[in-house]
Amino acid sequence: MDLTSLDWEVLDRLRETFLTDARAAGPYWHTITDLEAYDLTYAERIGWKWDAVLRELRLRRWSAPANATVFDWGCGSGVAGRRVAAFLGLGQVARLVLHDHSPLAVDFALHRAQQRLPALAVERASYRFLQEGTIDVLVVSHVLNELDETGRAELAGLLARAQTVLWVEPGTHEVSRALAGWRERLRADGLPTVAPCPHDAPCGLLAPGRERDWCHFFAAPPPEIFANSEWVRFGQRAGIDLRSLPYSFLVLDRRAAPPPADASRILGEPRVYKGYAKIFNCSARGVEELMLQQRADKDLFKSLKRASGPLVYRWTRDGDRINAAERLLS
Repeated sequence: MDLTSLDWEVLDRLRETFLTDARAAGPYWHTITDLEAYDLTYAERIGWKWDAVLRELRLRRWSAPANATVFDWGCGSGVAGRRVAAFLGLGQVARLVLHDHSPLAVDFALHRAQQRLPALAVERASYRFLQEGTIDVLVVSHVLNELDETGRAELAGLLARAQTVLWVEPGTHEVSRALAGWRERLRADGLPTVAPCPHDAPCGLLAPGRERDWCHFFAAPPPEIFANSEWVRFGQRAGIDLRSLPYSFLVLDRRAAPPPADASRILGEPRVYKGYAKIFNCSARGVEELMLQQRADKDLFKSLKRASGPLVYRWTRDGDRINAAERLLS
């Protein structure tokens, strides 16, 4: 199967499932065709979100524990585990372990990982591994809106055992705020956050009066897809804006050093107007709306108009007015 021969009956059913509570009825993978169609399309878009997170980790010079066991929990078609294993490299990864509530999904993810990364040791998670196996890198992707109480308890147990956690979710209001709640729970349990948070203080988005706000970012799709007629046709047929890839994420690491002093991060995207820009800023002070006037720093103003990558800064400011900035990740 390729983009020219997609099974749209399958894709329409899956999209309807993702947008409703039908998923609660049980595994939504019925055949290998379901997983093939998904892996080529929706999963690939999830892969682009993972690419954005992994690029940020490269900027941060983050690395996994040596000889790592990477565990992709709730793997689906396995796109997240494959992206992470490829990013870390065979010299860093000892094995990729896969688990999903659907045995069919695990079969597909195992086969696809062996195809794409033939030198990598890939295996299904055994019952013993799920209970007590060593987890160097726990990979969690797009699961929060599918978990029941039992699933949340299982995830909590895995997080308690993991050395590092790479977790990506949709950039929706509901899911992002739920992820912030997990961040607070894990912070209280002594699991430090590497990203996206520029501080280790309580999450400002969970403060009273911030209920309408959420932490999200936008991944950049590969530019070549916009010249690819099959991807354009897929976007039109699926009713998806290919340019829009909002995501939320957490990277946690028990080895993490304290974050830089006075660091801030822009949430969402800068809002640029004629002569000034407004940003939604996250720092140890909490979340605030700040303003930059063009005349205060023309180069910074120009850079915000075409902002990309993790927007992490140390501001020079007067109240809510930014006067100058040092970019901390670029």
